[in-house]
Amino acid sequence: MEYYGTLGPTCCEPIILKKMFDAGMTGIRLNLSHSSLETSQSWIQHYFDAASQTGKEKKLMIDLIGPELRIGNLEGNMGLSNGAHVILGHGGIPAPKEIFPYIKKNQEILLDDGKIKLTVEQKISESSWRCKIICGGVLTAHKSIAMPGCSINNPTLTEADLRNLAVAKQYKVTDVMLPFVRNKADLIILREALREYGCEDIRIFAKIENMTGVEHLEELIPYCDYIVIARGDLGNAMPLSQLPRIQAHIARVCRKHNKDFMIVTQMLDSMIKNPYPTRAEVNDIYHAVTQGASALMLTGETAHGKYPVEAMKMLVDTAEESIL
Repeated sequence: MEYYGTLGPTCCEPIILKKMFDAGMTGIRLNLSHSSLETSQSWIQHYFDAASQTGKEKKLMIDLIGPELRIGNLEGNMGLSNGAHVILGHGGIPAPKEIFPYIKKNQEILLDDGKIKLTVEQKISESSWRCKIICGGVLTAHKSIAMPGCSINNPTLTEADLRNLAVAKQYKVTDVMLPFVRNKADLIILREALREYGCEDIRIFAKIENMTGVEHLEELIPYCDYIVIARGDLGNAMPLSQLPRIQAHIARVCRKHNKDFMIVTQMLDSMIKNPYPTRAEVNDIYHAVTQGASALMLTGETAHGKYPVEAMKMLVDTAEESIL
């Protein structure tokens, strides 16, 4: 089994990272939607400093931007209250220009992995729409934005992705994760970019985050090293009650083709604030391994949670119970 954490402010010091290694962590993810390899240099150095104390080779995964859509910069946090209204676009939430041709009245807009939900009410201009806040919260910069039912044909790799891939070897990157994989063409483009930069040995993790990826699952398998069941945005692409069935389907297809797969998102979400998990969360981890997952990953639990070491230990200990 492989166990990944996510690098962030609450786990970036060598002493914390060393404790996470001692708890069983085998690799870490760096989310490049919010940073770059260059700006994360000190964190990466701390990671490898801690890894050197274990005497074992550790994995460094970069999670690209890819075709995923995100909002732009915000000055501080934006509080969004249930029932209130907000402008999407110019003069309000900074939205990517790619979405505006697809917006229409009553369109559902999901922000921050679906934690915040808006409904479009009225067009104000070509670059702004008035929306009602159905499910509010605190919105911060660069969070994901999704429009269920819309297929927006974004480029596979952004300019920022290409800059990071160009220096991946320099930073000892071992794994690369591509969000919102739609078809084999996305993976071929990524593989060609890795080859161009002399990084043929870097493993590719294909994130399944929409129904297009689910529908093309079998054609993806020969072109990646891992399939990733990324339940955050994947759960936004369907009624949430269907997500367990879709996870089981993906796991079944991967087992059929003897393809490694990883399960991520909210594995121990309650441990962002609490030193212990819920019973449902530990059952989820156990079930993921019995389905055949050969890798699990924590995200916010280690990146900005209060208990990164405890969360990693709980992940590993629970998963190991299912292997016994």
